Amino acid sequence: MTARADSHDVIRVQGARENNLKEVSVELPKRRLTVFTGVSGSGKSSLVFGTIAAESQRMINETYSAFVQGFMPTLSRPDVDVLEGLTTAIIVDQERMGANVRSTVGTVTDANAMLRILFSRLGQPHIGSPQAFSFNIPSVTGSGAITVGGKTERREFSQLGGMCPRCEGMGTVSEIDLSQLFDETRSLAEGAITIPGYTADGWQVRIFTDSGFLDPQKPIREYTDTERQDFLYREPTKVRINGINLTFEGLVPKVQKSMLSKDVGSMQPHIRAFVERAVTFAPCPECGGTRLSEAARSSRIRGVSIADACAMQITDLSDWVRALDEPTAAPLLKNLQHLLDAFVAIGLGYLSLDRASGTLSGGEAQRTKMIRHLGSSLTDITYVFDEPTVGLHPHDIQRMNELLLQLRDKGNTVLVVEHKPEAISIADHVVDLGPGAGGNGGRVVFEGTIEGLRASGTLTGRHLDDRARLKESLRSPKGVLEVRGASEHNLRDVDVDIPLGVLVVVTGVAGSGKSSLIHGSVAPREGVVSIDQTAIRGSRRSNPATYTGLLEPIRKAFAKANGVKPALFSANSEGACPNCNGAGVIYTDLGVMAGVSTVCEVCEGRRFDDSVLEYKLGGRDISEVLAMPVDEAERFFAAGEGKLPAAHAILRRLSDVGLGYLTIGQPLTTLSGGERQRLKLATHMGEQGGVYVLDEPTTGLHLADVEQLLGLLDRLVDAGKSVIVIEHHQAVMAHADWIIDLGPGAGHDGGRVVFEGTPADLVRSGSTLTGQHLARYVGE
Repeated sequence: MTARADSHDVIRVQGARENNLKEVSVELPKRRLTVFTGVSGSGKSSLVFGTIAAESQRMINETYSAFVQGFMPTLSRPDVDVLEGLTTAIIVDQERMGANVRSTVGTVTDANAMLRILFSRLGQPHIGSPQAFSFNIPSVTGSGAITVGGKTERREFSQLGGMCPRCEGMGTVSEIDLSQLFDETRSLAEGAITIPGYTADGWQVRIFTDSGFLDPQKPIREYTDTERQDFLYREPTKVRINGINLTFEGLVPKVQKSMLSKDVGSMQPHIRAFVERAVTFAPCPECGGTRLSEAARSSRIRGVSIADACAMQITDLSDWVRALDEPTAAPLLKNLQHLLDAFVAIGLGYLSLDRASGTLSGGEAQRTKMIRHLGSSLTDITYVFDEPTVGLHPHDIQRMNELLLQLRDKGNTVLVVEHKPEAISIADHVVDLGPGAGGNGGRVVFEGTIEGLRASGTLTGRHLDDRARLKESLRSPKGVLEVRGASEHNLRDVDVDIPLGVLVVVTGVAGSGKSSLIHGSVAPREGVVSIDQTAIRGSRRSNPATYTGLLEPIRKAFAKANGVKPALFSANSEGACPNCNGAGVIYTDLGVMAGVSTVCEVCEGRRFDDSVLEYKLGGRDISEVLAMPVDEAERFFAAGEGKLPAAHAILRRLSDVGLGYLTIGQPLTTLSGGERQRLKLATHMGEQGGVYVLDEPTTGLHLADVEQLLGLLDRLVDAGKSVIVIEHHQAVMAHADWIIDLGPGAGHDGGRVVFEGTPADLVRSGSTLTGQHLARYVGE
């Protein structure tokens, strides 16, 4: 007789309606590997992450006490009728790791913690506890009075930390170009401070003008030595302005605290541009960029300091740890060895532990998060992955497939959102969503086996066995862009000539030096438009119209047509509905329970005040315009009363990258990863430049969408632009006019140009890993 407990073999979803899902119902087999496919924006992430994983996490959180839940993020229940058979979900997504300047690969994986214990036990000379090897803990000494049992004693205390006192554990020191902070010919009242966000009538500047320390009408160059010292370097001082207690602080320390304590890559574009213009970063001269104090660097194990260990490539560090035969630290060495071996097994052996976590690509960050789960003894867990093959060369995808199958074979349910045919092919079960994207998607168009998907006739099924052909006619270069002596990261004095006026693809295994070469030696040059993998940041108030700058000409056109202020046509400004403040929904906080959001009864979700909606442009009010899909809006602004060339140009670029179905007022928080990548591409296409650098533009794109991307790249080149693409997708390689292949391996086994030439020459030579995989792909 079968026990009733054995009958729960599926995760059952009924009536899922998150985002664009249309009453989706599926049954997913447990302890199997299920792959979710479909075009970008078809609803894959809404089903897997927004419904299944989100509800699992919410229910786990509810098992804690109300007190503990108060410290946890509040999760709302997904919009679904039935969810049965859920198990604990572990989400391994592509979200970049925190870009804190103090965060490294070693700190986020606990490898640093183990190394610190190891050096505190075995390092010679012995300098102290594990804290003495931490670059995040400063050395402090002090004294004070303490009363015990009525008797007062004076005691001294000290704490030895490993932080370098000069750079405060950041590894770099910064020099600020004062001429970029202010215009000394102006007074504060005239807007002398030129830092973004410091407007003459804003609070940031009012603290300076109303503090009493400075004359707001006097040009900066006429300041006395005392006034200049106060303006630039004064220590934090309490001041009272208009009855409010505030802190006055010199401009330089203010900038250092508000801007230089963050990772430059995580800043908003205009802030990052200012920092790159005004600040020069250099390795700390005292610690040599290691972040560690002299004492921490002096303690060694067999001639190796903790700074040396963290700077080693992980493959080398793993060999060094394996050679340590110390019975007194055997359990620690075993755990550290296992962790380092996991790095190598997952294809990240080329990293070093001192690599800043904010510099990892989305794929590297996801694989780093995977490491802690590889040796886990837990079973019957649901692992959820978001395109785990992102950033992987075809050679590396096989290894990733093996790891996913290992997790499944240990008795876990593995759910994978994926586009690559090589990864889809290992699935036990496939769920294909579509048929299109956005409003045209959100339905299950196929559920079953790989063989069934091939025969199904769906968009994914038709394109699953697509194989690109090598181009028969290649464009001729119109000059070259010279790179000489490139040595950033693992590059070995690379000299290469990159052809201009053609489509160039730079490829190689993960960690071979592609990004170091292009972002280090090409992207910073004048006239180069670089579109990297940094994530789009935006709140629920941000949308494609605000992100691309489309809303600005639309607001001005509405204002001009109706003789009113442009600010009325912004839901984040004067035109906002007073009841919901322009959000369109009312959020009710219920403490430890999930908050509730309801559509605003006053504006009915349109976000604007009723009086604003009376103003029309071409017969439409502003809320109706923001509700238009890109394709409809492009037609609206192309001719007639709504003709607006500035808006039409932006909308055409959005349509060119395949986002014609997207509503221009849709919150950015609801866009998929592929949609965000293409939105960024469309925005940068408007920038003036002769050379475009694209970093893995196929990320998040369906097989069918890749064809459209190739057409877009062709149009850019035919318009006279030079396009350089860092890419692993073989269809893009086959479409290139010129290929530059780096390798032969990763880390210190890479960093060299192993091939330059046409795709046909690469296939014929078969001398590199890329050439061998491309030859198989094109069937030659």
